[in-house]
Amino acid sequence: MKSIKPTTLADQAYQAIKDAITRGEFLEHEVLPEEKMAKRLGISRTPLRDALNRLASEGLIVQSVGKPAVVAGFNKTSALETMELRGLLEVNNLEKISPHIDEIFIAQLRDNVAAQTEAILTNKYDLFIEIDREFHLLLASKNSNTAYKELIAKVNASVNRSFLILSNTVPQSASEALIEHKEIIDALEQRDVTHAKNKMIVHMNNVEKRFLTYYTNKENNI
Repeated sequence: MKSIKPTTLADQAYQAIKDAITRGEFLEHEVLPEEKMAKRLGISRTPLRDALNRLASEGLIVQSVGKPAVVAGFNKTSALETMELRGLLEVNNLEKISPHIDEIFIAQLRDNVAAQTEAILTNKYDLFIEIDREFHLLLASKNSNTAYKELIAKVNASVNRSFLILSNTVPQSASEALIEHKEIIDALEQRDVTHAKNKMIVHMNNVEKRFLTYYTNKENNI
């Protein structure tokens, strides 16, 4: 049985603000005054500032000296640029973690996929997107390069925000992504890193295609 880790006020504030941003409760470029945010969350400014710093590191908000934080903007070009960077990082990450893959790690990946499946079966697609993010962070967790892991976390947060803003119900793409995740795990379990990298490339390319479909539909008000 795993021990229960205590959740700090900063952690709770981070998650609450992140959820509000990704679900569109806070609009692009909306100002987040510290006093107002602290009062709304029922906490002091110290844990709030810790939460804001973490959100800024993930690219979800923008902080400037002497000014309140602002929700980061979203546009097609920046989203595609982030996806391109994410693809390079994710594919290369498989090469870096390949010597550290074992049966326990494969089992953890399978458990994550099981949670993805449950989210799809219960029509909780916003939850699926979060578990999808956790899948990629789990792959990065075997990377000994801390900066690399942090960068993967940042780009994944940005990509997930794009998908949540564009569509909160993506049953078709969720099922497709689930299959792609399983194929990556199968290749890793067989210790075929080249095949796993190819499957990740396919996955990243498909993520971009799905994003473009949603973006086009939004522009056309479909």
